[in-house]
Amino acid sequence: MAPERFHVTIDGRDLELSNLDKLMYPAAGFTKGEVIDYYTRVAPVILPHLAGRAVTRIRYPNGVEGAHFFEKNKPGGTPEWVRLETLPVPGSTKSRETIDFVVVDDLPTLVWLANLAALELHTPQWRVGADPDLLVVDLDPGAPAGLRECSAVAVLMRDRLAEDGVAAYPKTSGKKGMQLCCPISGTQDAETVSGYAKRIAEELASMVPASITAKMAKAVRPGKVFIDWSQNAAAKTTVTPYSLRAQEFPTASTPLTWDEVEAVGTGSAEPHHYRADEVLDRIEEHGDLLADLMTKGPVLPTRD
Repeated sequence: MAPERFHVTIDGRDLELSNLDKLMYPAAGFTKGEVIDYYTRVAPVILPHLAGRAVTRIRYPNGVEGAHFFEKNKPGGTPEWVRLETLPVPGSTKSRETIDFVVVDDLPTLVWLANLAALELHTPQWRVGADPDLLVVDLDPGAPAGLRECSAVAVLMRDRLAEDGVAAYPKTSGKKGMQLCCPISGTQDAETVSGYAKRIAEELASMVPASITAKMAKAVRPGKVFIDWSQNAAAKTTVTPYSLRAQEFPTASTPLTWDEVEAVGTGSAEPHHYRADEVLDRIEEHGDLLADLMTKGPVLPTRD
């Protein structure tokens, strides 16, 4: 049995870890200690995607079968060395209310959050003080559509974005759908980026109306893939690459190769959501398949 609490020093920062034997994913026997181990091992590839971004956490103090809560503000007892950024609440019309957001720039902060049972980490498309440097296309399947249908739509979206010089990099959501992440210039505001995403989503929906919708109404989604262009709004966040998800088993949002996406979309491979151990194996094999997101992309075309 691991001790209830013990102190560790990581990169010169002192942390207290607790309850490492507590089951976070009971069906898998996956403990909080294993959550911390996963985030520690995935740190070299997840930290570049977290750095400089205000992080929203979803915490599960008693595991995925217990109550959970979203957390944007700094929690009580936040160490003085954790980077905080005081920002207006995204979407606030008055821009008066502010929150002390946590920014995860280093391994000690990542481990500290894992110890707080922050299983899921979600980030916006912008870095603090800057315009969006990412365009995100969220592909949300309405049952009975699933990851296979998302994969087919992802290929269509990739090819359409390429016509505008926009490169797309795929990842699973870790739940039922997937996202395409696209590096952009960081010189256009969220409204412009969201407007572009909406136009492309509506264009594809008009081309393949039986399989794709760009409308948010749930009534029109069954059997279709909803292209959620609204994820690019300043107030929205998307699950961070490599973040765990609060499912029955410890799946994670996993970067994919386009060969894998095409294989699933054409039916030559089975859809698959990767678990923590598989993600670590994939990192050993591929490195960070989303490393190119760190390089600025193009300016998005706008309507005259």
